[in-house]
Amino acid sequence: MDGAWDTAMADVVRGSGAYGGLLYVLPPRDPALWLVMTAGVPQEIAAPWRRVSPSDPMPVADAVRERRLVWVGDREEMARRYPRPALVLPYDFRLAAAPVLADGAVRGGLVLLWSGDRADRLSADERHAVEAGCVRLGELMRTAADSGAPLLPTDRPRALRPPSGRAPSPAEATALAAFVDRLPGGSCGLDANGRITFITPAAAGLVGADRAELVGALPWEALPWMDVPQVEDRYRAALVSRLPQAFTVLRPPRTWLAFELYPDSTGISVRITRGEPDDGAGEQALPTAGPGRATVLYHLMHLASTLTEAVGVQEVVDQTADQLLPALGAQAMVLMTAEDGRLRIVGHRGYRAELMDRFDGIPLSSEVPGADVMATGVPGFFATFAEMADAYPATVHEDGMAAWAVLPLIASGRPIGSLLLSYERPHAFPPGERAALTSLAGLVGQALDRARLYDAKHHLAHRLQSALLPHTLPRVPGLRVAARYLPAARGLGVGGDFYDLIRLDEHTAGAAIGDVQGHNVDAAALMGQVRTAVHAHATVGAAPGDVLARTNRLLTDLDPGLFTSCAYVHLDLATRRACLATAGHPPPLLRHPDGRTELLRVPPGLLLGIEPDIRYPAREFTLPPGSVLALYTDGLVEAPGVDLDDATAALAGLLEHADAADLDATADALIRHAPTPGDDIALLLISPDA
Repeated sequence: MDGAWDTAMADVVRGSGAYGGLLYVLPPRDPALWLVMTAGVPQEIAAPWRRVSPSDPMPVADAVRERRLVWVGDREEMARRYPRPALVLPYDFRLAAAPVLADGAVRGGLVLLWSGDRADRLSADERHAVEAGCVRLGELMRTAADSGAPLLPTDRPRALRPPSGRAPSPAEATALAAFVDRLPGGSCGLDANGRITFITPAAAGLVGADRAELVGALPWEALPWMDVPQVEDRYRAALVSRLPQAFTVLRPPRTWLAFELYPDSTGISVRITRGEPDDGAGEQALPTAGPGRATVLYHLMHLASTLTEAVGVQEVVDQTADQLLPALGAQAMVLMTAEDGRLRIVGHRGYRAELMDRFDGIPLSSEVPGADVMATGVPGFFATFAEMADAYPATVHEDGMAAWAVLPLIASGRPIGSLLLSYERPHAFPPGERAALTSLAGLVGQALDRARLYDAKHHLAHRLQSALLPHTLPRVPGLRVAARYLPAARGLGVGGDFYDLIRLDEHTAGAAIGDVQGHNVDAAALMGQVRTAVHAHATVGAAPGDVLARTNRLLTDLDPGLFTSCAYVHLDLATRRACLATAGHPPPLLRHPDGRTELLRVPPGLLLGIEPDIRYPAREFTLPPGSVLALYTDGLVEAPGVDLDDATAALAGLLEHADAADLDATADALIRHAPTPGDDIALLLISPDA
């Protein structure tokens, strides 16, 4: 990256009034956004988001995917819409994300950050500056790509240097030093990475360390007693929000020190004075009540990671209760959703079942917090029962709790339920904790939405797939077979891939494999029709090319609007010969008895269902004892950014080195080779006995 990039990035940050920004690039043949430049944002702050998938719940991902500017106006909005980054950065700041385009193509994304005390929306001039900056950056990316040197991610994003301040004259420097020394207490300066750049003698005396040992060090590393959560947390808050921060910390054994932090684009000025443990400024500055921030973040980030693996509603309930209650010091929780205009309790912890049964099924119009939050999407925090009674006069105090947080469960931008957290003692909810709880509820809402979809559709997928795929493969004397089916990681878990083994007579059999376009009920239904047609035509003794031609005519008559690839092979076990025809399907692999593996290329016919009168050429080949014929669908080899020929060659290599005597082990090895299935995978292995 040369000076043009630095200038363009600096101009868009300055022109928009932002204090910093992050520039992402979308590299060729890589679906993810990669961070390539930072301006005014320390690398450690940006590190968790160096790589962003377009499907991630992140502002820059939404901006790039939807090709629009995304604005996040405050901490609570960030917590509602983007709970993951809000958990890591629960501070007051404003954010805009925009796509970087050139020639109508997405080239990357831009994120800009403003301090927490600015207006909660962009002005027309600021928006224009952002849009113009994105155009300029997009043109730079296009020019770089056209010249054969596209902007690519590196081991460490480039950090744009902050503007340097005016260098004081010798006289001014002397006057400044005297001015600082005259101030009460002590002072020190931190750079943007948190390291001490200078410290006055008075400040060194207050912290009890030598000035030479402090300069260049991180405070919480040079002074072990400062290695407590609120110190680094307030430093991060100052960097991200660009607002003054304060905290009080104990210097052992009995000295309390008060720190005031004043940030700008070049670093942080710190004032140090003697304080008291109940210093008002320090108490106001601490971000979260209840357990320490480090403990809360540990539990919440662990919950975030475990929720991504939850595949059912009960798992979401259990993991939320196990992680959340101890993290926040709450004693009970209730997870609620809406169903047919009624409140449904899908899980709870810490409450009697009898009490939950009384609320389960009440109309959503009822004056209860859980239903109200579902309707409005606005969280409710009640530090005492008196506050609850003021908001909901009809509420009866019957749960034995003293404080409550009622949080909306947001998924795809809409409330799908609510989460009630209960405390046995009165509990204040300062802004930092409210943002953390709202973020948490966003994570739970997304997990619950996925889990409900999984529970509702998994049963349908299981029934459909069980009905449409062979329950068992027929036993054919002299033939060993193994089959595998792996549903796509997306959609219903049911799609159009199928396989079949057909016993024709004592010495002949047919094998088919196919892939109907799509991953939905229509694809599954058409798959059943194709499999039935292939089976019927094969049973009456049609040759492979005729089996496909007749099935194709049926599909064109049905006009389902979906296309199908298919391969059919006729096996003559008496002569050890086979005949293969394909309709736009990946060619099978044949492993010879000596281990050599070849791709059985056949002139492919059109996909089934496009044109009614199509001929399908066939190829004959020998199938000696000990050989293995592998029929598979494209999900086994296709992956974004991977060359298909290379993937097929890799699959052939696995088959070549597999144990041909153990088809089940071979099938498992080939399936393990597959990429994370964005498509269904079907595999059929056939081997003649000696």
